[in-house]
Amino acid sequence: MHDIRALRADPAAFDADLARRGIDPVAQKLVSWDEERRQAQTALQEKQARRKALAREIGGMKRTGGDSSALEAEGIEIRAEMEILERRVADLEGQSAEILASLPNRLDASVPDGPDETANVVQHVWGTPREFSFTARQHFELGEALGLMDFATASKLSGARFVVLRGALARMARALGQFMLDQHTDENGYEETQVPVLVNDAAMYGTDKLPKFADQSFRTEDGRWLIPTAEVPLTASVAGDILDASTLPRRMTALSQCFRSEAGSAGRDVRGMLRQHQFEKVEMVSVTTPEESEAEHERMTRCAEKILEKLEVPYRRILLCAGDTGFGAAKTFDLEAWLPGQAAWREISSCSNTRDFQARRMNARFRPQGGGAPVFVHTLNGSGLAVGRTLIAVMENGQNEDGSITVPEALRPYMGGLERIG
Repeated sequence: MHDIRALRADPAAFDADLARRGIDPVAQKLVSWDEERRQAQTALQEKQARRKALAREIGGMKRTGGDSSALEAEGIEIRAEMEILERRVADLEGQSAEILASLPNRLDASVPDGPDETANVVQHVWGTPREFSFTARQHFELGEALGLMDFATASKLSGARFVVLRGALARMARALGQFMLDQHTDENGYEETQVPVLVNDAAMYGTDKLPKFADQSFRTEDGRWLIPTAEVPLTASVAGDILDASTLPRRMTALSQCFRSEAGSAGRDVRGMLRQHQFEKVEMVSVTTPEESEAEHERMTRCAEKILEKLEVPYRRILLCAGDTGFGAAKTFDLEAWLPGQAAWREISSCSNTRDFQARRMNARFRPQGGGAPVFVHTLNGSGLAVGRTLIAVMENGQNEDGSITVPEALRPYMGGLERIG
């Protein structure tokens, strides 16, 4: 959600920010509606004051036996005018709110221009992709050959875009989640949290998933939503709160099941585990002050990068351009892991600073330590990491010519000391 006062102060800058995302100007319409709303609100307040004065005059006349019929008639007329004004104020507020809720966040000045992922900027690369003396296989080829990755049974149970993992691969997926949680809690200062995977409309709206991404999510018959990521319950946990500044930053992490309908992805990544309806992810969420959010964004991204470094997976950090930055984000770093089987870099984490965009939608504020009115917090979220995609990266980078998979050293304590799957 956007601050209408900031929009009124500089409508041209607001439209210029939207233009970077390819969105037509809307500021003049919103400013015009806001001016009309404020005029109607002022007229309504004046009529409310006149109606109260009339009530006093009518009461006085009745106590002295005077004729108050003319005043009563004026009161009836004012009440009718007030109802018209109330409806107009409500209509203007509703129209403005609908448009404002549909508009993406304003971009940080450092976000490069560009229409799509082709304009994203590589900031740095870690690790050197391994050279194989044999033709590298994709994760699903490795997993199916080992008899530990079963898409046919998953399809029989649930349809396309599901998988059944067995044996050592199932254990590796569990190990990855535990390893990530331990890193974030023991090394990175995040508080481990267990969250519901069913949330209400308010939680989804507050974290900018509604109304924009309703078709990307699964909804139950009783009107609740299966979370697309633990970002939703973690961030929405501070909705409506006024936090003490001394408690910030608040850093939370959770390993959860995530659910996405993958609407619009027909034909993309049909084979394998890259694009699933159900998957596990370790999420990081930070709630902080405006002054600290930029540094927190860098810190969060490094927390995700260190996971990949310890797992010995080559990756690169990408600064997303204007056309590729997500709806709620002011700035996003993607981490892309090298997948030898595809001979391609693929997204494995996305770390975003939403600034006060989500906080305004869910009215999450903090009270400054020096006193004064409550201020909207800044919220950040990042994958630390997507478990399924990390499993893919570990499998493909650790594969051997005989089809076995070398377990990264950092993961072996979570695998009972197992060094190789095969």
